[in-house]
Amino acid sequence: MIHQTDTSVQLTVERLGHRGDGVAEGPVFVPYTLPGERIEADVHGDRGSLVALQEPSPDRIDPFCPHFTRCGGCAIQHLAAPAYQAWKRSLVVEALGQAGVDVPVEALVDAHGRGRRRATLHARKGKVGFAEARSHDLIDLNACPILVPELNRGLDGVRAFEKQLRGLGKPLDIVLTATVTGLDCDIRGTGRIDDRMRLKLADLAGEFDLARLSIHGDVVIERRSPVVRFAGVEVSPPPGAFLQATEEADRALTALVLEGLGGTRRVADLFAGCGTFGLALAATRHVQAFDSDKPAIAALDRAARRAQGLKPITATVRDLFHRPLLADELKAFDSVVFDPPRAGAEAQSRRLASARLKRIVGVSCNPATFARDAAILIAGGYRLTRVTPVDQFRHSAHVELVGVFER
Repeated sequence: MIHQTDTSVQLTVERLGHRGDGVAEGPVFVPYTLPGERIEADVHGDRGSLVALQEPSPDRIDPFCPHFTRCGGCAIQHLAAPAYQAWKRSLVVEALGQAGVDVPVEALVDAHGRGRRRATLHARKGKVGFAEARSHDLIDLNACPILVPELNRGLDGVRAFEKQLRGLGKPLDIVLTATVTGLDCDIRGTGRIDDRMRLKLADLAGEFDLARLSIHGDVVIERRSPVVRFAGVEVSPPPGAFLQATEEADRALTALVLEGLGGTRRVADLFAGCGTFGLALAATRHVQAFDSDKPAIAALDRAARRAQGLKPITATVRDLFHRPLLADELKAFDSVVFDPPRAGAEAQSRRLASARLKRIVGVSCNPATFARDAAILIAGGYRLTRVTPVDQFRHSAHVELVGVFER
């Protein structure tokens, strides 16, 4: 409901949108508001900014971070846990419903754990942090409460790199990853730098005890091999490699994948990365892993060769967007797990739909593209038996999920 006054608009918030904004009649999207709240807002088009909270929701809580509402990293720290969990699950339910997919959706699994072990920080003009909400300006951070402590302790080193590179006059993105053996840092945006600067950066890496420092994936110095563990198997990922954002998500998603594949024995691991699922699967199954990322596949292969007690696992570089596995190739397997980027796996799903696989387990960070791919598989004769949402990006609008298909 909307009531106009001389200076602003009075609104009643009806629901939460898929980005975490409150949605009033119109629709008008007002960040940091909750369903049932009566508010005063400054409205331009379909966007509003909160001026005054006239009647708060009983589900409203105090945010824990002083930067909340300014920093663009978190969308929804102000909602009590039960309502937050219901909203996050609803993102999956609604995406499936819009694609005409009818399936039981389990309760949300909290996979935040100790916090995010990987972050991309922005650095320029003496500031290091995340972008402000709906702005290119930076919030200058001394610490972020959703990151693991190791990343927060690494912020001083990031500031030192920014200061050293400030003369380039370029905005930098610095990917910082907490690993078992120390911090892995990949600096992006510098362009080509000379040997003198590389030596200075290498000295700083030693001063702040980094495991590895890279520029655009090119290793400047590796003092220790960065190590992550997948189901107890040690992997040294390439600079900037994809990893699940939290260690707890690794464990939760892997458990759901293993359960979903049931007693199958020959698995194709598609979009395998460094082996998040493939190495766990190889404890009891024959695995063939495929991904277009050559360094990631090489890391998976090295880890598999060093590990003890695994079934045979092969790792192949293949662009599954342009060269999906064909039905004839899929005859070698009784099951498939796929974990594509946000764009989903439409081309591969069309090939899977015509294959005779016992089980398919889909892992996704985008409910909308998963729902599209699920509809393709269902039309091909598979039944989606259950979907489990997983929350590793707590306080944001991002949600993972695992879906289990049976022929």
